[in-house]
Amino acid sequence: MFESLSQRLERAFKNLRGQGKLTEKNMKDSLREIRMALLEADVNYKVVKQFIEDVQAAAVGQNVLESIQPGQQIVKIVHDELIRVMGGANEPLRFADAPPTVIMLVGLQGQGKTTTAGKLALHLKKKGHRPLLVGADVYRPAAIRQLEVVAQQAGVESFSLGEQADPVDTCLMSRGEAQMRNCDVILLDTAGRLHVNEEMMAEVRRIHAQMKPHEILFVANAMTGQDAVNSARQFNEALPLTGVILTQMDGDARGGAAISLTHVTGRPIKFVGTGEKLDALDAFHPSRMADQILGMGDIVSLVEKAQETVDQEKALAFQEKARKANWDLEDFLGQMQQLKKMGSISDLVTKIPGMSKMMGSAGMDLEEDEFRHMEAIILSMTPKERHNPKIINGSRRRRIADGSGMALQDVNRLLKDFEQTRKMMKSMMKGKGPLGRAKGKRGKLPKGVGPFPGM
Repeated sequence: MFESLSQRLERAFKNLRGQGKLTEKNMKDSLREIRMALLEADVNYKVVKQFIEDVQAAAVGQNVLESIQPGQQIVKIVHDELIRVMGGANEPLRFADAPPTVIMLVGLQGQGKTTTAGKLALHLKKKGHRPLLVGADVYRPAAIRQLEVVAQQAGVESFSLGEQADPVDTCLMSRGEAQMRNCDVILLDTAGRLHVNEEMMAEVRRIHAQMKPHEILFVANAMTGQDAVNSARQFNEALPLTGVILTQMDGDARGGAAISLTHVTGRPIKFVGTGEKLDALDAFHPSRMADQILGMGDIVSLVEKAQETVDQEKALAFQEKARKANWDLEDFLGQMQQLKKMGSISDLVTKIPGMSKMMGSAGMDLEEDEFRHMEAIILSMTPKERHNPKIINGSRRRRIADGSGMALQDVNRLLKDFEQTRKMMKSMMKGKGPLGRAKGKRGKLPKGVGPFPGM
């Protein structure tokens, strides 16, 4: 997410390092780099023009504080401007004073509305609501069946009158169904349509007139860039949109849609899809998104995701074992499986401040396959071997390699890294070892000393 944009902005900020004051002259090249970075990220050109003007007005003439460098100061200015352009703050969903709340999903064909409806239903369920997914797409083959499957996976109720029914009738009947099933949120999954198709747009306007939804959310694919922005603007002219959900944000290395959309349409981004799984839907926070764009990570979202997915009792139990340095491969396997629940490793790394940059400079690259390989190796061990890796001799290693489909060298490397990690954690807990000796008088690590071994 935002990978190419982040790299270009980092190069732009380098030009200002070592300067004593931000002036028009020394900012000229940096502003040109920032402008090019935003345009290449497919940000709307009008947004870019205004963005550069506002950054220049805020920056020129500012004295650089003694404690920071000019490059850092411009990062702060760009950071604040990004937050403003993307809406300033998170816009939560609006709920009815008296249930049910009606949320209507609209958008173009093939943008992932049905899957997004399931993700939103699961999100609402975790918040204590009882959503009803309503299949109002009678045109796409198997759309209603897909909605039923998604609802089943999310553990929520679903309703439809079938493919021969009028979509408006289906939506109207859903009110009674929601009342009978004790559901407090109705999610209307309408058919995908082309904004130029007046007949289809007339249908969605009829649904809006009959249901009077509290939220009308436009679902757009972030990877389509300015096409998503333009479509949202045109839909907003036909319907009073209340917000946008951007799907496939995890695959959008540019980020133009996220940066442009609110500024162009006047409508907030409320959620972003960050993966294929149903739990991969995050509330959109402009400040957190700006952090990620500028390589600052997003530790708040990381903590929230951990609170949702990680078994707290198991985490505390592992923490206690780590203090005593008596954890084994069974414990490590459990921690890996907990980590996988939180999403892709690459996405998690981007949320840890400075981690992406550190790994890049060290030539490290965490591949999802590596975790699968480690899991396969540990699962090929007997319970006794996992609890006591020291008994794993040459013949056992060959058996484990054959059972996991991995090379003998992979098994050896896993066992070596595991032992090094356990020793390192033991030293950290006792304040001894190379890590403890590396700390200076203030308890900080000098540059170039990292707390992580190969694993």
